[in-house]
Amino acid sequence: MASTRRQFLTAGTAAAATLATRAHGQWQPSQRYPDPSIKIVDPSFAKYRVNSAKVERLATGFRWCEGPAWFGDGRYLLWSDIPNDRIMKWEEETGAVSVFRKPSHNSNGNTRDRQGRLLTCEHETRRVTRTEYDGAITVVADSYDGKPLNSPNDIVCKSDGSIWFTDPPFGVLGYYEGQMAKPELPTNVYRVDPRTERLTVVAGDVNRPNGLAFSPDEARLYVIEAGTSPRLIHVYDVEGGARLVNKRRLVDAGPGTPDGLRVDVDGNLWVGWGMGEEGLDGVSIFNPDGKPIGRIDLPERCANLCFGGRHRNRLFLAASTSLYSLYVNTQGAPGG
Repeated sequence: MASTRRQFLTAGTAAAATLATRAHGQWQPSQRYPDPSIKIVDPSFAKYRVNSAKVERLATGFRWCEGPAWFGDGRYLLWSDIPNDRIMKWEEETGAVSVFRKPSHNSNGNTRDRQGRLLTCEHETRRVTRTEYDGAITVVADSYDGKPLNSPNDIVCKSDGSIWFTDPPFGVLGYYEGQMAKPELPTNVYRVDPRTERLTVVAGDVNRPNGLAFSPDEARLYVIEAGTSPRLIHVYDVEGGARLVNKRRLVDAGPGTPDGLRVDVDGNLWVGWGMGEEGLDGVSIFNPDGKPIGRIDLPERCANLCFGGRHRNRLFLAASTSLYSLYVNTQGAPGG
């Protein structure tokens, strides 16, 4: 019996090692410091690059990675694998990867509210949910004006507890990332009031809004418009903490495809980028005025990202089929 068990364990270990080798495949981290994939586009970016840090691939073998969210109290990261209908978990201490939730209803964007609970955008159910401390699921929003939402995409939580999310139609356009259905609402940006739980439209003038993030002082909101060619990044002023005014174009993406973004404590925008080709796939970094200052090249398109680690100085990158990370010499602004 013992011999049989040993043989089983040995065979399982060998199979796992073979799968891991195949999964990690062709890409290898740079052997050099500084990592040549971290590019200084403008001299102002030099101080943000850690010269002895490399891009690391933490896990691979997924279908379409999105919505990373860091849980510092548990030292783990959650992110969505949308077509595989699951939320994945990576543990900082051990590097272990496991399934956190399946089915996830084709979850996309994730973040934490100001009480530390998980907020999730679900394509299949066309709703935003909150995971309570005991694991129960609460529906935060699933309709507006009596009509179902399209497919909530990305989400952030402001310091006053309000929840802001985008609602493009991507999850209802086919069966790969959701369920095909006819959109019944415009593609809006919404706000959920923390006291009344009332849902309001804060921006109805963005064609397929995608990623969004607040400036460190929450005086501005950045929104990626995915329904234009080229894609655009807009910035709004936040008036009275609850209204968006003075929309203006900040970045014209040209041939690139910005998707999700987060902001550091200096107000720089770190934007998931791609178009399926070398030189575009990865992360583009812009200063608060929209000037490109840095690049992180990846072997695949980066959909979304977040800051994490003990000091919020580790960038986690959800990039197509893989999860990557990079230590940087700044910190992520709270709330993302």
